[in-house]
Amino acid sequence: MKKPLITATCLLLGLTPLSAQQPPNTAEPGGKLAKKVSVQLVEVASGLIDPINIASAKDGSGRIFVVERPGIVRIIKDGKLQKRPFLDIKDTTVSSFLEQGLYDIEFHPEFKKNGKFYVHYSDMWFNGDSLIVEYKVDPKKPDKADPDSARVVMQIPQPYANHNGGELVFGPDGYLYIGSGDGGWEGDVLSAGQDLSTLLAKILRIDVNSHTADRGYAIPPDNPFITPKQLMVLFGVSEEKFASIHPEARPEIWAYGVRNPLKMHFDSKTGEMYIADVGQNHWEEISLQTAGSKGGENYGWKFMCGTYPFPLSAKNAPKVGIMPIGQYSHVDQGICVVGMGVYRGKKYPSLDGTYFVGDWGSGKLWGMARDGAGKWQMEELLDSTLRFTGSGDAEDGTIYVTTATPNYGGPVDPYDNEPGSVWKLVPSDKVPDGAKTIALEAK
Repeated sequence: MKKPLITATCLLLGLTPLSAQQPPNTAEPGGKLAKKVSVQLVEVASGLIDPINIASAKDGSGRIFVVERPGIVRIIKDGKLQKRPFLDIKDTTVSSFLEQGLYDIEFHPEFKKNGKFYVHYSDMWFNGDSLIVEYKVDPKKPDKADPDSARVVMQIPQPYANHNGGELVFGPDGYLYIGSGDGGWEGDVLSAGQDLSTLLAKILRIDVNSHTADRGYAIPPDNPFITPKQLMVLFGVSEEKFASIHPEARPEIWAYGVRNPLKMHFDSKTGEMYIADVGQNHWEEISLQTAGSKGGENYGWKFMCGTYPFPLSAKNAPKVGIMPIGQYSHVDQGICVVGMGVYRGKKYPSLDGTYFVGDWGSGKLWGMARDGAGKWQMEELLDSTLRFTGSGDAEDGTIYVTTATPNYGGPVDPYDNEPGSVWKLVPSDKVPDGAKTIALEAK
């Protein structure tokens, strides 16, 4: 039995009595997908230092960019891991603790034209605060970032060394979405989940194409918690109007009530956003923001973790917020959810529309999709010996997954950990001859 580690996430919006019956739209392992999906993981590269994320520039080059937690971004080009790094910021990145380091890289939707990309990491000089920094590629060397182009976009103060989130993803609207954890320790001791005056425990949404003198970004005008200065009026105002007034709310907030959203993915076909939110002691969850959302969703933390109250022992607790589309127990399924994304490529039609999700602790991998009745199903597809850490898709839609073996109480220096790998997700009948695949555990 692998030692439990990270924990909870949750969802909210509205109050109803909590019952023992699970909501019909929250799937758990044991379901059955409407179509047959059979997958395998094929190793693409090995010998990496704590790889934790994947990105593609989507510029026609076919390159895959791999995030190494100590502060390095490597390139896989023409199927081979390049020796020289694309970006090296390890001298300013804190990575001695497992949940700190270089979290993610995301390329601007117009990268092919403007050469801009963004990284999110824990900065040494600011005591582990999260920094989101814009860089440009070297105009003369396409496989090399220009270190002198750095521009700080955002700084998020971090009170503790864990639950920093770290995900970056551009939405269909061209805005940058940021996954921000609750700031750490355990149990949301800061009550950040429901506090709209902090950037912690939130999904943030910013415009990186513009910025002001005091911000490295602009606020999208349709963000849900923008409250203009106004005169106070007591009477003749509707309850709905009063409910929309949040004078202390941070305008960057798009949604709230998340615990530690390590991975977020937009479905490139439907526009839906999947949020894999790491849970507390008992449940992991996957939440969904519908396409065309106006934002403002409350996903429940810390009142809820999955469809259960926090703490679990709470009696007659209200059910708060939007319930997840999927959840699984720490008892026998895993301890740290890692979203992998929805496959929308043309190469593997059998995978189309399936959202893939794995677990860092158990090595299990599930597929999720709605069935013919619109009910979510969650089917186990693999039971491996791997520790999933991150993911990303290539320009052709192929899903890539990172694996690494660091753990709590392990080596302080990431370079002392066992090297990690990059894998691609393929149908079981499409494994190339001679390819290295994963070892499966007995059912």
